[in-house]
Amino acid sequence: MRTADLARFLTLAAIWGASFLFMRIVAPVLGPLWTAEVRVSIAGAAMLLFMMSTQRGMHFRRNWKPYLVIGTFNSALPFALFSYAALTLPAGYSAIVNATSPLWGALIGAATLGEKLTGRKLIGLMIGIVGVAFLVRLGPAKFTAQVMLAALACLGAAFCYGIAGAYTKKKSIGIAPPMMATGSQLAAALVILPFLPLAPVRAEVTPFIMLIAGLLALLCSAVAYFIYFRLIADLGPTKALTVTFLIPLFALVWGGLFLGETINLNTLIGCGLVVLATWLVLFPGKSRAAKIAI
Repeated sequence: MRTADLARFLTLAAIWGASFLFMRIVAPVLGPLWTAEVRVSIAGAAMLLFMMSTQRGMHFRRNWKPYLVIGTFNSALPFALFSYAALTLPAGYSAIVNATSPLWGALIGAATLGEKLTGRKLIGLMIGIVGVAFLVRLGPAKFTAQVMLAALACLGAAFCYGIAGAYTKKKSIGIAPPMMATGSQLAAALVILPFLPLAPVRAEVTPFIMLIAGLLALLCSAVAYFIYFRLIADLGPTKALTVTFLIPLFALVWGGLFLGETINLNTLIGCGLVVLATWLVLFPGKSRAAKIAI
């Protein structure tokens, strides 16, 4: 890996790890739906301005359906669910559960795309579930019904990412990644918009909250997406996806440094199990890799 690629890789992991910290700060004030709406609408507007400034067409009439589906399952629903979880769970918890997304993607891919579900992937799935259960039951946060609901919300968000990944592979061939990223953010903003009157803002919106919400949108969505797509172009999708391994570690560090969240041995064990499970799902064994190389 080139030095520039490594720098982008670590930067992206640090940014996406910070997104869980930012949601932890913003969601108690704006509420889950407004947090998600601010994130996708500001990010979508900024990305659209970039696309227009570089004279890249969006082809909304032709691509509206993929934008809508991906926007719903890759942004609107998971951002709202993670924002809901942020009302209860430490930032590191949500990031660790988020790392199960490839596991759900493997299951959904097997069910809808005919992808082979190997024993290795099944073992990875089971280890991932154990890791999440270990985290929720034995981590530093006290086990309550609210913690359980928040963890289920995170799992639901990760499941949505799996659906989005499978749909992208099947239906979005031919749409350039920057177009999909921009169109999906704008579509996500439209999906959430009708529900906002049902979820009023919870507390006073201070300049500090506005700053963090802006960072969540512009840094963790707009900038992060463009870095991610550059990594896909330079390294390929599989290697780029390994950024998932580092996001929980950064989220734990940021939460500990800035929010005083506890990091104990049980948290690290749960994180390690989820990372191991994701590695088993994403990468073939040596024998399979040898066959591919031949």
